[in-house]
Amino acid sequence: MTTILAALFPILLILAVPVAHALLIATGGAILIFDRVPFAISVQRLYTPTQSFPMLAIPFFILAGNLMMSGKFGDYLVSFAKLVVGRLHGGLGKVSVIGSVMFGGVSGSAVADASALGNAIIPMTVREGYPAGFAAAVNASSSTISVLIPPSIPLILFGLVGNTSIVDLFIAGIIPRLLLAVGLLLVCNLSGRLRKFPLVPLEGGFREFKRGILYAIPALIMPVFVVGTLRFGIATPTEVSVLAVAYALVVSKLIYRDLTWAHIFKCMVSTGVMTGAVMLVIMGSSLVQWVLTLERIPLLLSNWLLTTLEEKWLVIMAMNVVMILVGTFLDLPAAILLLGPLFVSIAHAIGLDTVQLGIMMVINLAIGIYTPPVGTTLFISATIAQTSIGRVVAELLPFYLIALFVLLLMSYVPALTFVFL
Repeated sequence: MTTILAALFPILLILAVPVAHALLIATGGAILIFDRVPFAISVQRLYTPTQSFPMLAIPFFILAGNLMMSGKFGDYLVSFAKLVVGRLHGGLGKVSVIGSVMFGGVSGSAVADASALGNAIIPMTVREGYPAGFAAAVNASSSTISVLIPPSIPLILFGLVGNTSIVDLFIAGIIPRLLLAVGLLLVCNLSGRLRKFPLVPLEGGFREFKRGILYAIPALIMPVFVVGTLRFGIATPTEVSVLAVAYALVVSKLIYRDLTWAHIFKCMVSTGVMTGAVMLVIMGSSLVQWVLTLERIPLLLSNWLLTTLEEKWLVIMAMNVVMILVGTFLDLPAAILLLGPLFVSIAHAIGLDTVQLGIMMVINLAIGIYTPPVGTTLFISATIAQTSIGRVVAELLPFYLIALFVLLLMSYVPALTFVFL
């Protein structure tokens, strides 16, 4: 069955079949052709992973992000970031990085970050005289920081499929997201100095700066609220996600004053669509994992890797290479759901903590999000900047180096993962 599955799945992806449907068709075809298990049991396996209480955290966190993102929040956030770093060398590039760090605490999604902030920042950056390729490159790379910031949907998914504490994953993501942010800010600063990018003067003075802080505080509080509530055992991840929706409703109504019934309805429809897409991928990947487990593929793969590579650092390197390659073709949630259970068994075999594995996997797959041929944030950013993919990729080279450096640190210096645990 695995052979048929492995042959059908890439063919369906090449034919532009959506990932979720490709998973279901390939696995269903393999099961029907070999007829080794009752088809009724296979259908039951589709729905089993969706009947999970912790899984409810996904739609509620998506709804909380939608409620805050679709109003005036993005404008206030960009204005604040521009006030803080806009006047420095490479300032508007830094605005994108700082904006992503704050925006990720609300959305937890790199694609949402790239689209929302990109539409606000990229045109402004190009108007000020920055190259369109550079503006798109900063947006494409910095938006992936959000997948390490609570309420990160990828970290939640890994916690569920890898049987790993979601709280620990959220806390372990602090160091890598800080390293990525500092690294990207450094690239922006050096690019601004060496390439003589124009400086943006500070407008509005201290009064405008104080106003910007007041409007940015809700974004800064969200990830602290999520991690703090989980860390001190006040609520479970699902309960926190509901509280996050209530928080978003209060902030939108009382602070930003842009909450209407039409706004709520639009956000709920968008949340339903996004949740449906994620759940369909979860169902398809669950069926794939069931087939692989029936044929003992995880055990055979881990034994082969340990026998062939022998050294732990080589196994980790091989895992990183596979994750980056898969990340360039599959969306992040689908890749986590497919690779997570496989790599968890390998991690147990080599003594790698699953929290560290989760951080490694998310960073790897995040790099894939802005890497050709399928890089989602890469294409979104290039489209907004109205420039070619080739120019954006050329500008991305130093950003790739920073991301790979952080990945190597998190892979081979375990202490960085557990600093706050």
